[in-house]
Amino acid sequence: MRLRLLGSLGLVAIMVGSLSADAWRHGQPAQPTRAASEYVPDLAMLSVPQSSPLREMVERYVTDLAALRRFYSVPSSSLQIARFKALNDAWLAQLDGVNYDALDAAGRIDWHLLRTQLRYDNGLLDRAAARNTEMAPLLPFADAIAQLQENRRQFVPLVPSAVAATLDQLLKDIAAARQALDADGAKPGKIVALRAAGRLGDLSTALKDWFDYFNGYDPQFGWWSREPYKAATAALDDYRKFLREKIVGVKAGEDEPIVGDPIGAAGLALDLEREMIAYSPAQLIAIAEREFAWCEAEWRKVAQEMGLGDDWRAALERTKKDFVTPGEQPAMIAEQAYEAIDFLLQRDLLTIPTHAIDTWRMGMMSPERQKVAPFFLGGEQILVSFPTDTMDHADKLDSLRANNRHFCRAVVHHELIPGHHLQGWYNQRYNPHRRLFSTPFWGEGWALWWEFRLWDLGFAQSPENKAGMLFWRTHRAARIIFSLHFHLGHWTPAQCIDFLVDRVGHDRHTATGEVRRSFNGDYSPLYQVAYMMGAIQLRALYAELVQSGKMPEKEFHDRILQGGTMPIEMVRAHLTNTKLARDHRTSWKFVGEQP
Repeated sequence: MRLRLLGSLGLVAIMVGSLSADAWRHGQPAQPTRAASEYVPDLAMLSVPQSSPLREMVERYVTDLAALRRFYSVPSSSLQIARFKALNDAWLAQLDGVNYDALDAAGRIDWHLLRTQLRYDNGLLDRAAARNTEMAPLLPFADAIAQLQENRRQFVPLVPSAVAATLDQLLKDIAAARQALDADGAKPGKIVALRAAGRLGDLSTALKDWFDYFNGYDPQFGWWSREPYKAATAALDDYRKFLREKIVGVKAGEDEPIVGDPIGAAGLALDLEREMIAYSPAQLIAIAEREFAWCEAEWRKVAQEMGLGDDWRAALERTKKDFVTPGEQPAMIAEQAYEAIDFLLQRDLLTIPTHAIDTWRMGMMSPERQKVAPFFLGGEQILVSFPTDTMDHADKLDSLRANNRHFCRAVVHHELIPGHHLQGWYNQRYNPHRRLFSTPFWGEGWALWWEFRLWDLGFAQSPENKAGMLFWRTHRAARIIFSLHFHLGHWTPAQCIDFLVDRVGHDRHTATGEVRRSFNGDYSPLYQVAYMMGAIQLRALYAELVQSGKMPEKEFHDRILQGGTMPIEMVRAHLTNTKLARDHRTSWKFVGEQP
């Protein structure tokens, strides 16, 4: 049934606790307007302390770090690395001086979270310093550019003739670096060249900011430096283009090649420690393969329900062909969003504030962005992928198939409610200081946990609905497998794409977009692992607390949202009100000792 009230997407929803969920009727409003009072919370509830005694300490660190980041603004410069590391070391020393025994359970959680974050940030700074050394032959002039900007920040007196000489030398150093690459000999790898090209962009931005600060205000500066600056910036831009085209392999008019930046076993170990995961990459792959096998068995059942024997590919192909006509996608997405909200309210599974129901928005994704995100992106605004009239015929058909009714139905609730939009709503209002400890194991894990839970509750009714949910669930397991193999150096991006096509059933364009998103974007190395692994952690915690009868389901979900974003092992401590020992180390084996 098509929605009739889409003149505005601010559709009216149900006031939780004041109107019955039965009145909703899948998108039909229970009442045509809202009183402003319906958005105001019970103020008595706001007087109840929600945070730990270390909240102000965490907020002070975040504020101080942000100020230093604005001041030392040249990314990964030697000075920035040194200053940030000194700050982190000083904060670690302060944490050691805290009277830990006097802290309550929430305070101890924040103490461990902050200490883990500081140690992790120091590890990232060490990684950045090592990469600077790796890139030094390509960027021998990087420190000279950074120093111009950093001297300005620290009000070092400017000598116009001297900075003109620095700019002139910069031009010579760029030419020498490029000449060395033109000469016969060993060439840098694509990964190092891609990093260097990215750093050149940062350096160009810093150099422009430095020049604009003085130019026009200091006549001597302009007289000496204007022409050398023009020549140097042109050389930087040309050198960046050279690295991207001749070394990385970027070709004009074509999509950027997927190079990625594998961090190796040591890099993964650092990130796993930060995420408080007590398993090795190999063990995580084994867990994912077990989940993948479950999906394959369910696919056979779905194919049989469709009368297709065990042919899961035929079942998937039928599902992909069920899409709406152009222009109808927004109405369908809104209908699916409110269908999920209705389903949750009827079962009273968690608290969904009226304000959260009424304030999400919708936008349409550009064709360019769909090359990286062929499906959805979400939060307070859900970004919908669908063909536009500027796409060529083949791209239109690809986008229609990728955004069919059932794939969409299986992911709208992931992006909105109870997923990312609801998470964001709570994060802004409960324990907001813990956004410093943001982790995809909490963010993506929670949204995927609801895909697990809704499957168990029968949200997927038809075999096509089940196929839509299974596609995503299979994909999440595959993400763990291909991303860890990539970062361990076992698989190339091309092998990752083939895996998604052959084993998950992606069309090649969506597989390519997913791998590009995973490796060419700014996602953390464990981001793709976090979706399903975070959900598996929450599933284990649900069994421990809810299925055992220790906690009602609604309280379980509400307290996770109210506790704020953090590694799931700390969520466990929060829900169980555990007073962690000072020497606590990650140890939770959420699927057993030998996965």
